[in-house]
Amino acid sequence: MEKKPLFRMEAVQHLKTRWLGKALLTSGYPAWLVAATSLLFFVLLVAFVVFGTFTRRINVNGEIISLPHAITIFAPQQGFITKSWAATGDRVKKGDRLYQIDVSRITSTGNVSARSVDAINQQIVLSETIIERLQKNKAATLRNLQHQLDQYRAAHQKSLELVSEAGKGLNGMRQSMTDYRGYLRKGLINQEQFANQRYLFYQQQNAWQSLNTQVIQESLQISSLESELLTKGIEYDNQISQYQAQRSDLMRQLAEVDASGTLFINAPSDGKIESMSVTEGQMVSVGDSLAQLTPSSSNRYYLMLWLPDTSVPYVHPGDAINLRYEAFPFEKYGQFPGHILSISNVPASYQEMGKYNTLPRTDGVIEPYYKVIVALEESRFSYQGKPLALSSGMKAQATLFLEKRPLWQWMLSPYYDLKKSISGPVNE
Repeated sequence: MEKKPLFRMEAVQHLKTRWLGKALLTSGYPAWLVAATSLLFFVLLVAFVVFGTFTRRINVNGEIISLPHAITIFAPQQGFITKSWAATGDRVKKGDRLYQIDVSRITSTGNVSARSVDAINQQIVLSETIIERLQKNKAATLRNLQHQLDQYRAAHQKSLELVSEAGKGLNGMRQSMTDYRGYLRKGLINQEQFANQRYLFYQQQNAWQSLNTQVIQESLQISSLESELLTKGIEYDNQISQYQAQRSDLMRQLAEVDASGTLFINAPSDGKIESMSVTEGQMVSVGDSLAQLTPSSSNRYYLMLWLPDTSVPYVHPGDAINLRYEAFPFEKYGQFPGHILSISNVPASYQEMGKYNTLPRTDGVIEPYYKVIVALEESRFSYQGKPLALSSGMKAQATLFLEKRPLWQWMLSPYYDLKKSISGPVNE
């Protein structure tokens, strides 16, 4: 006999689907209110799309710089720091010592640089002694020659006076001989007296010729002494110049040898020490950074950005931008104002970009970047009463505002791309 359930299936199904409470049916909103609300929504949406605008923006990384740029001092040779004279934040003047680097070599005979310096110093002392002796010999020789020259000139002057007097006497004897010839023709004197007078005339003439020859010899001797005086001076000057050149070469060798032992790193300009990269006892290699110096003429900081070429047409000098510094998180310090000062006309070379720490990452794709200098509205600010300041090399991020368009143009951007894809050749 088939077993039948105790309750009817309809009754069981009714209990399962029965509501737990009474259903209360409410009346809906009026149709005119729903239509008005929908119409108002669509009107506001269309107005927002038509009249609303959006400015495209781009975030680029940058680096704080000072103009003129901070000077980075590098190690010229390998060695170790033996002494340091400055610290971060110190004000230095041009030529002030910053570091002392020991680059000497030690062998079984001792310090090579020290021994070389001693040997060259001895040669320099010897050269200076020779130069001093040559100068003394030159002075003594020239003094003696000048003394002889003065004596010859004095004697020559007296000889000239004697020749002048003898010439006058010779002229008088010639006149007397002429008179005696007239006396002889008149018979006032005999032939022997005339011959005696003629003999005296020729004797006076010979005396005058002797004096004149002596004057000529004295003139030649004076010329010879003047020439010898000049020649001796030149010879001594040449010898002194040779030894002075030798001393200069030794001084150069001394500087080179001294540089191979101890080097002093001096401040290249007046300014402020931004950082001291090494400490005493630390080894350095050629090209290692030792210190960074901000010149005293740097009175303002600027932000340098690398802007891709796709954004250059929309950025102009004077545009305002927003700045955020990595050292001062914007969640705590907020954003800072700035404006574009200059934009390069040609893309920056990779050699120039490689000198900075904010080189854009292109993932292997070579893209042109333009150098942008941004003037900062604020370079010093405070937080909780503590002063904060910018420094060269600090990283920052800038938001640049590009083209501004209505929203409907941005919504139709895919249409412009499609139009560009299906359009034909462009004719002028």
